[in-house]
Amino acid sequence: MDYTNLGTTGLTVSRICLGCMSYGEPSRGTQPWSLDRDAATPFFAQALEAGINFFDTANVYSAGSSEEITGSTLLSMVPREEVVIATKVHGRMRPGPNGAGLSRKAIMAEIDASLTRLGTDYVDLYQIHRWDYETPIEETLEALDDLVRVGKVRYLGASSMHAWQFAQALYLADLNGWTRFVSMQNHYNLLYREEEREMLGLCVDQGIGVIPWSPLARGRLARSWGEQTTRSEKDEFGRALYSEADKPIVDATVELAASRGVAPATVALAWLLDQPAITSPIIGATKPQHIAQAVAALELTLSEDEIARLEAPYEPHAVAGFR
Repeated sequence: MDYTNLGTTGLTVSRICLGCMSYGEPSRGTQPWSLDRDAATPFFAQALEAGINFFDTANVYSAGSSEEITGSTLLSMVPREEVVIATKVHGRMRPGPNGAGLSRKAIMAEIDASLTRLGTDYVDLYQIHRWDYETPIEETLEALDDLVRVGKVRYLGASSMHAWQFAQALYLADLNGWTRFVSMQNHYNLLYREEEREMLGLCVDQGIGVIPWSPLARGRLARSWGEQTTRSEKDEFGRALYSEADKPIVDATVELAASRGVAPATVALAWLLDQPAITSPIIGATKPQHIAQAVAALELTLSEDEIARLEAPYEPHAVAGFR
């Protein structure tokens, strides 16, 4: 495993992050394809054995049970200080006008709920899952700063938003002496490269770590275009992100993988890891080979010609994943 600092911080993370959205009680939330505790446990063990120390979840995943499984499973295997646990706040967790969002009230309630579910007294990286258009960003930033000051959170991160919004948040944090965001978890992969227009340049300029979600385009880059999985058949959100125009890129990825004797996922992740802004892609794993294929990407170097073959078919996309 390779390791790097998260942005300009001193926090060292593995160059592969295990995303834990796939782990949660299937009867809770809106992810019937998720793996329960017993089924999820081997993947945490495999990740730790591979050297992965970075794990990402969110309060909304499987209505909180992802946090429960992530925390209890990890902390039964390793000491707390050996792993970097990231979670998120924003989505709806209960009925009522204050059951979602990034108000001070919501943030203060949700951090305590997340800590209880995770079974720890602090979160390494606390991320705003989306931008809250109903709450002044100043209110959100000050509340997050308070969490850092009282020790419930070590670092702050953000997720999908417009570059102007992220720039505004960084500016206001600096202006007011609040803790600034150190990472951006955005939608970025071979099929969706709109983040290259503004967000990635901003992150490089500001020393922000980039930890993309869906680095394999909801699995589309891990298999031939026509193949389906149990999850993809039920993934309405994923179907809205990509279209037939992306098929040539998937075809090029599959063909290149065959020529190199590796899995398509390994090629797609090798391309992503080669991008200068990228710190640690967040991969999902529901089969043992998923983690092995992701780790193998650290050893695969693509030539300039191979990169050009993968990038050439790209067509601009409408902005997606911000809400």
